[in-house]
Amino acid sequence: MKVELQQQSLRLCLEPAELQVLLGGETVENMTRFGGVEGWGLALSLHAGDQPVLLDGGTFCRLVLPRTTVQPLADAGSVPVQQVLYLDDGSTLQVQVLLAPAQPGA
Repeated sequence: MKVELQQQSLRLCLEPAELQVLLGGETVENMTRFGGVEGWGLALSLHAGDQPVLLDGGTFCRLVLPRTTVQPLADAGSVPVQQVLYLDDGSTLQVQVLLAPAQPGA
């Protein structure tokens, strides 16, 4: 999973195999280490609810998206899906999830 952060925008690019892991009920994680054990990570999983959930641990966040938000990627993978996350301080985080293009010969 490729993670891009810019201001109040989060973009997640999933490999097809990662999408299958998510749809199978598992979690996909991305961890970037800054030397030693310190770093920043994001875990992505799905749930049956209708609202996204962000659990922020400072250096490790868990984003739980509604399955209905991500499912269209399996059906028409070239169209990114969007979700707005309403945060505790009244701001929003724009979340975009897209499927990485298939690699030639894969």
